Amino acid sequence: MADSLNSLLIEDTSFDGFSRTQLPLIMTNPHLEDNPIVYVNQAFTRQTGYARSAVIGRNCRFLQGENTEKAAVDLLRASIEAKESATVDLLNYRANGEPFMNRLVIAPIFDENEQVQYFMGVQQELRHGERSDTAEQINAQLIEVQDRVEADMSMIISMIRQQSNSTSVPAEYAALTRRIETLQLLYEEMKLSDMQSNRDSIHMGSYLSRLCCAIGHVYGRSGIRLNLQIDPLDIPIETASRVGLVVAELLTNAFQHAFDRIDTGLVEVRMTQLSAGGLRVTVSDDGVGIPNYMTWPDTTTVGGRMVNGLIEGLEGTLQLGRGAAGSFVTIDVPAGATLTR
Repeated sequence: MADSLNSLLIEDTSFDGFSRTQLPLIMTNPHLEDNPIVYVNQAFTRQTGYARSAVIGRNCRFLQGENTEKAAVDLLRASIEAKESATVDLLNYRANGEPFMNRLVIAPIFDENEQVQYFMGVQQELRHGERSDTAEQINAQLIEVQDRVEADMSMIISMIRQQSNSTSVPAEYAALTRRIETLQLLYEEMKLSDMQSNRDSIHMGSYLSRLCCAIGHVYGRSGIRLNLQIDPLDIPIETASRVGLVVAELLTNAFQHAFDRIDTGLVEVRMTQLSAGGLRVTVSDDGVGIPNYMTWPDTTTVGGRMVNGLIEGLEGTLQLGRGAAGSFVTIDVPAGATLTR
């Protein structure tokens, strides 16, 4: 278990500049001894004062203290044992010993076989003297985010395991981390859309621009430029989540592999609306290129399986091209997937 958790921690800590969502989010793995934490976002570390290295691999009970109500803890434990969702108010303690009241919403994350693979929790601090209607607003917000994360994570887990019955724990953790962070940027855009009374779609141009810049910040290096040409489009949330995940896979792959032993280079991401109403996204580089003998996406890898599954879900197409220098991948999404219903 230690090797698995260390693998996750190394991958996860490279994303400190990636996740800025306001709601603390954690994931635990009930298949490991004592259901330890395997992921926390930056909002969790800000709220609790604990570094990621101090929480990965531990059961969440370390946040409890002498005044934490046993009834709330028992409810939480019973819900986990029953594989059910639950909402509880817990008195927790920050790393410096300061107590705070925490509203926690937990939910099981199922795979395609309806087997629980993880538990996910979103939480928010309840301030002293907060009005009851404000607390109810917090509750509604947490449940809405929990529902969204639960659905998205179930989709990702199924894709990670698709066509593979032997996915190792470390590989699966590493595969989950960046995908969670990618979705959290989407949730921030959803929040902005809600404020503008547009609950069915998001500003895809804004989301994709932030996503690409975040990946460039994490994986880029001196001499490698990132150029974005992204049209301002509004598209449905379901489509945005899938397109964002595909672009994250393609862009990360380009930064990691396209410039092996090359000091300078260019990565470009373009998004345009097609004349028939669909969407086209192209990710290109002028690096070493994908060899002619290599089939891509490679469905023996987690990323390859995810890209294929996401494109199929969009009923879209993916084409790989090889230029005089580097490679380019073009994704076309049909008009039906880009129309707000």
